[in-house]
Amino acid sequence: MKTITILGSTGSVGSQTADVAASRKGDVRVLGISFNKNVKLAEEQARRLDVKIAVGADEKAAGELKVKLADTGIKVLYGKGSIEELAAHKVDRVFNSITGCAGLPATLAALNAGNMLALANKESLVSAGSLVMEAAKKSGASILPVDSEHTAIHECLRAGKKSEVKKLILTASGGPFFGKSKEELEKVTPGMALKHPNWSMGSKITIDSATLMNKGFEIVEAAYLYGMNRSKIDVVVHRESIIHSMVEYIDNTVIAQMSLPDMRHSSEYALDYPDRLASVTRALDLTALSGLTFAKPDKEAFPMLELGYDILKYGQGYGAAVNAANETAVWRFIRGEIGFLDIYKTVKSVLDTLGDYLLNVNSLDKIYEIESEAAKIAGK
Repeated sequence: MKTITILGSTGSVGSQTADVAASRKGDVRVLGISFNKNVKLAEEQARRLDVKIAVGADEKAAGELKVKLADTGIKVLYGKGSIEELAAHKVDRVFNSITGCAGLPATLAALNAGNMLALANKESLVSAGSLVMEAAKKSGASILPVDSEHTAIHECLRAGKKSEVKKLILTASGGPFFGKSKEELEKVTPGMALKHPNWSMGSKITIDSATLMNKGFEIVEAAYLYGMNRSKIDVVVHRESIIHSMVEYIDNTVIAQMSLPDMRHSSEYALDYPDRLASVTRALDLTALSGLTFAKPDKEAFPMLELGYDILKYGQGYGAAVNAANETAVWRFIRGEIGFLDIYKTVKSVLDTLGDYLLNVNSLDKIYEIESEAAKIAGK
């Protein structure tokens, strides 16, 4: 019996992780969940998974859930530090599926408590990669990715030694605007950007996929998770999203992981590791595939991708600024306040404004300070 906690359980990845946990009933017990504003789904999950604790990120939502669960013994909590306290409860796995900058404190709380962390919140590594890995090393906790690309890399690395790795190859779907010119991207609307061709994801990550910022963040994740120099991390566009990433070894063989595009596979892998169990996902029918294609990303039309390499070059302070500025700009775009190409312009403006202030950052307080300042500038 494995005991787990799901943070951000009502989001896209979190709800799929909850489905996987429900399919493993009898083998998996869910101690607690944290949720945002979807009270209806949080109630359904709390009852279905028979949790002991539910923590609301929003006071109003927590109050509503408390009323709805009055007939149960489930504790409904809210308040500063409540999510971090839940993350620090001793369990077999803490799944962190919180979206954006808000996920970092929970990541550190879980690792500091020595919990194995199943990480879907890539922003934790983007903003504070060095501090996150330092916390894991200090407590002896390990990190498993909950992300199709990094799950694939993790699986492919089981085929050889780290010293034998030549290159990590992250695949990108290219999003809904692959092949579009900058001029064509000027006309992109939020509705167009939210229609991903292959994946069903939350709004923020879907926009990040459309700008290729998501892939830039994954470059940073790969460097920290697998201890790889940025020169050993490559990106190729693979429109079909069947190969989720690859590892090239020094003998020029390439190991690829293939499956249908379904985030539940990543949740299953992180939950079951080091074992493999029967999946709730559909099997891949190779004979049904019309072909697998690959292309180089267009870095001129999608400059956000290169920011991933820049973060690794300039450090976690730079990453914190990119992370917060991008998050603010994305939500402004979704609300119709700025255009699609203005997302990059906003992030670049924040980086230019903050300049050397972003270099040589080694404290958590400074990272939070940078995130706050970057979000404020991006909001203007």
